[in-house]
Amino acid sequence: MNQRLIVTKPPSPATTMEMFLHILAAILLVLTLAIGWILTLVAMPGIWLMVLAAAGYAWLGPQTGLPQLQWSTVIVLTVLAGVGEIAEFAAGMVGAHRAGGSRRAAIFSLIGSLIGAISGATVGIPIPILGSAIAAVVGGALGAFGGAAFAEHTRGELAGHSLKVGQAAFWGRILGTGAKTFVASIIAAVAIIALVT
Repeated sequence: MNQRLIVTKPPSPATTMEMFLHILAAILLVLTLAIGWILTLVAMPGIWLMVLAAAGYAWLGPQTGLPQLQWSTVIVLTVLAGVGEIAEFAAGMVGAHRAGGSRRAAIFSLIGSLIGAISGATVGIPIPILGSAIAAVVGGALGAFGGAAFAEHTRGELAGHSLKVGQAAFWGRILGTGAKTFVASIIAAVAIIALVT
């Protein structure tokens, strides 16, 4: 009985290198998505970093095969990012406005939330892994409170009114950050699912 020996040809070095580069690019995309998600918590444009990373991958990454990202996915991510921005902005503005705050209170709330979020992330809370993220959210909300209350107070409003507007800005910031972070989570999930399917 003759038995044939089937010899498989090993992949060429060029194919192996190309596969390695595709895997490396996919890992870098996932890391960038994670960094963008974290930046969203500290009132930075992390959601847009996520979209730009996906667009860069769709443009420069593999055009065929499993770790591929279509331009249609990038368009969906861009729309989601716009929704996240609108949700965050609307929550903060509506919160201060509904409490009778001025446009100045809304602007100071925005500035205060940015300063508070960065300060909170820098200082952190002694909780492993999530400490800086929690501190960024709380710092951003406290900054929104302080900014809105300060703006109303310097306009000559009574302390009770200033505190009421500040409190509304605080809760608006918490709600806005939550909504934007939720959208950032959806963006990350959509990008990763599109990458592996």
